[in-house]
Amino acid sequence: MTNLSSFHSDQAPQPSYDLVVIGGGPAGVNGAITAGMLGKRVLLIEKEPVVGGAGINTGTIPSKTLRETALVLSGGRSRRLFGVDLSLRREATIADFMCHEKHVKTQERKRSECELARRGVTTLRGHASFVDSHTIRMVGPNGDETSVYGEKILIATGSSPLRPPEFHFEDDRIHDSNEILELAALPRKLVVIGAGVIGCEYAGTFAALGTEVHLVDGRDILLPFLDREISLGLVAAMSENGIRFHWKTKVLQCDTDSSGNVAIQLSSGDTLKCDGVLVCAGRSSNTQTLNVFAAGLTLGARGLVQVNSNYQSTEASHIYAAGDVIGAPALAATGIEQARVAVCHAFDAPWACGVARLLPTGIYTIPEASFVGDTEETLTARQVPYIVGRCRYSDIPRGDIIGDHLGFLKLLYHRDDMRLLGVHVMGEQATEVVHLGLLAMTMNATAELFHQVCFNYPTLGDLYKYATHDAMMKRRAL
Repeated sequence: MTNLSSFHSDQAPQPSYDLVVIGGGPAGVNGAITAGMLGKRVLLIEKEPVVGGAGINTGTIPSKTLRETALVLSGGRSRRLFGVDLSLRREATIADFMCHEKHVKTQERKRSECELARRGVTTLRGHASFVDSHTIRMVGPNGDETSVYGEKILIATGSSPLRPPEFHFEDDRIHDSNEILELAALPRKLVVIGAGVIGCEYAGTFAALGTEVHLVDGRDILLPFLDREISLGLVAAMSENGIRFHWKTKVLQCDTDSSGNVAIQLSSGDTLKCDGVLVCAGRSSNTQTLNVFAAGLTLGARGLVQVNSNYQSTEASHIYAAGDVIGAPALAATGIEQARVAVCHAFDAPWACGVARLLPTGIYTIPEASFVGDTEETLTARQVPYIVGRCRYSDIPRGDIIGDHLGFLKLLYHRDDMRLLGVHVMGEQATEVVHLGLLAMTMNATAELFHQVCFNYPTLGDLYKYATHDAMMKRRAL
């Protein structure tokens, strides 16, 4: 990154930019690159030593890389294949476990930095805050201060894990989802608080490495936004992998002692003793130090920036926001698209179309789960008539080859015209498999598409053909 000290306000006039981007995560980087492609003068301000934000450094890329490493080191991908046993790899150290994750992070950061430089984006390290609606004050690592003017401003500061007061995060056995990546050793027994997406993903990763994992949640259903059949299937698969669920209970107290033990008292009356705790209690937008009030902005719950459909502030039309800082769905993929739309709208670019109407959700549990479109529950609530088509991984040769006996694809078709309304997958490569259905739904395709198409053999693509056949036979039987 460019050294902030070369931009002292007493040495030169206040620099002016077409766009100032605050935050160098996936949304901020993509917004800055998009503006650079439009020929604009762009400044990206990032408070951390490297760009990437949670997407590259502490969240999306690291957690998914760790998951893949866990599957390889534990033999998880081959455990169900006849005559294949990689259990000897369990003797790998925590350094081995983290090595690939660090390599992937480094490579992805380099790609981002190279693309920013190629598009002429100036990148500075420093803490940013508003002086007024167009002026940003920056404080560099050494306390150097300067201010810049932005004709347009994009807020993309991301979010951070919430830290409930009952947990003593200064203890090296208690972690949030950022700190868990800095583990010195694998815990023998890990209690994960919160069965949201992040909690479920890490629970699966550590269970794959032989850690005893307990998952605590105040609800009675896993990931309630999922189609219920997928949710129940995921609970069964995770339980088979050794994860123990504690439903409808909350943490009353968390005590630590000098002997290395942690005792967690639950509202159910149970006490869990462990040597590691991961708290996944939600996230809050990183807007506390931005002084947005000086720009005429007010914040919503958990510090969210309020925006319209163009990701334009509802209170200052030249200020935009994208990514976690505006709330759900708070995915790296959607944040990237939001930033693109925001910048294109800000500069009236000819391709300033909105974010795709269909947004897939990928959950990197073990096994993976992914979906796009309606669930059975949402269709029932809207009284939309539908037909369900299913195909299990074990019903096709590719499923047998990869040894996945729990995975399945579920397609929801409109009963009248057989238009595809929802796609739900649980199993190996579910986050990839869902994309075929996403494309079909984007084109408003009907069952006839998968009835006619020819997939490579043997591949997971055949899941769509056989699930569609299942739905068509059910419709004929009506």
